[in-house]
Amino acid sequence: MVSDEQRRVLDPERDAAALKALTHPLRIRLLGLLRQDGPATASELAVRTGESSASTSYHLRVLAKYAFVAEARHRDGRERRWRAAHAASAWSGGAMAATAESRAYVGLSRRVQIEHLETSLARHEADMAAGRLGEEWAGAAGISDLLPRLTPESLGELWDALHLKLEELTARDAADPRAAQVVLVTAGLPLAPHTPGADPEAGARPDNVLPGAGSSS
Repeated sequence: MVSDEQRRVLDPERDAAALKALTHPLRIRLLGLLRQDGPATASELAVRTGESSASTSYHLRVLAKYAFVAEARHRDGRERRWRAAHAASAWSGGAMAATAESRAYVGLSRRVQIEHLETSLARHEADMAAGRLGEEWAGAAGISDLLPRLTPESLGELWDALHLKLEELTARDAADPRAAQVVLVTAGLPLAPHTPGADPEAGARPDNVLPGAGSSS
């Protein structure tokens, strides 16, 4: 679990310039890679993202300007290494709805998280198939797709309960050598009732989507 010291809380007024700088898909991706896999050089990140090293170097400098990344210990003097300055970013959803820049960042970051889930699923399946993960993980891993009806207060209570339980389990497993990094993507997105005959762009669902398919674990 990420402690308060490891978390950067973003404020739409105080961090307006930083939020605007972060509304770039590659910058969010670079920051995520540094948080997930540790320090890296611009060249290493270029290979992993398919970008040029000049591009990753530039965007890392922008992230450093706004204190999202910092220089890490160098292996040698040939190339600068970067590390994430914080383990996670957090914000108040209500506060972030106040400005166009903060709303843009929230929307972009959510879509990057969905892309991260797709990438992590492919990596998980490859790790299982190659035997890099033990079979005991097959029964524990899973993705849930549920459609509960909740009030705003109940949804907030659910988030609080999840965070408390995650903090408890993370502390319990900290010294266990069997523990592995787990990508845990959670979502609670209220939907207005669907009105038949409404704008088809707003109400349509792709045929390959199975809403409320349930839990798979």
